[in-house]
Amino acid sequence: MHKITHIIIGSTLIFFGCNPAITTLDEVIKKEIITREVPTDLNKYRCSIGAHRGDSNQYTENTIDAISSAVNQREYSFLEFDVQLSKDEKIVAYHDRTLIRLYGTFKKINDLTYAEICEKTENNIALYHEIMRITKNKHINIEIKSSGNMTKDKNLIDQIVYDLQNRNITNQVMISSISVDVVTYINQNYPSFKTGLIYWINPSTYIPFDFLTEQLFQDLNKAGASYLILHVTNLHNLEDLIKLKPKDKTIIFWNFDDKMYLVHKDPSDIVWGKSHTWNYIKHYSHILKQNIKSKLF
Repeated sequence: MHKITHIIIGSTLIFFGCNPAITTLDEVIKKEIITREVPTDLNKYRCSIGAHRGDSNQYTENTIDAISSAVNQREYSFLEFDVQLSKDEKIVAYHDRTLIRLYGTFKKINDLTYAEICEKTENNIALYHEIMRITKNKHINIEIKSSGNMTKDKNLIDQIVYDLQNRNITNQVMISSISVDVVTYINQNYPSFKTGLIYWINPSTYIPFDFLTEQLFQDLNKAGASYLILHVTNLHNLEDLIKLKPKDKTIIFWNFDDKMYLVHKDPSDIVWGKSHTWNYIKHYSHILKQNIKSKLF
């Protein structure tokens, strides 16, 4: 019996030790904030890796090539892309409000028809439906880029949700936004979907007072979101974020390049739609592996 147990544990440790879709907080900090050291008690936490705007390190973000590359890489447990409406209400995969950063013109996406967008970008901006055709079984984070007009935002959300329900992949998708109103609307009207609230820089980033960090989680709870999505700058406040995180909320860090990191502090921290039991095994097998390493070496 003991022999069988050792074989199972050993096999689990080997599998998760080699899994390219898993990293640790220690490695995340070394990559994202070189001058920052991770407290020893936080080293044990593992992170699932996501593709931010697809494989945006190798290809133009949010494009068919970027998404296709991310789908086919084992490095990514999930992928993220952005959506907004064109003037003629086509759902396009694009992050910025204007085309200036990537295509050199100040024209706004919502002031152009999709045909005009294609003309100005040499057909490089994809429609939402084109992206969804190539995502296969990958878990997806769809970010709603708010227009500032809630009527238009609701129209965009309703179209996305209707399509996801028809595809029967509700549990495979998390919908996120920087807009509290957008996240609240989704949770009130489509509670079967997991949602995430996005922040970039906020007071708790550089002023690590407990009450500021607690406010982040209170805002998250008020909007009904399960995932707190923070720019990697907020790793400066890592201790508070980990210490004060409620068990039913999960932290994700993102950078401007190509990565997202979902932190597994406890078994409730899962990539949406995946088994809590399986995640529990993964999480604690990693901790066990770290303990064995520390004793042996």
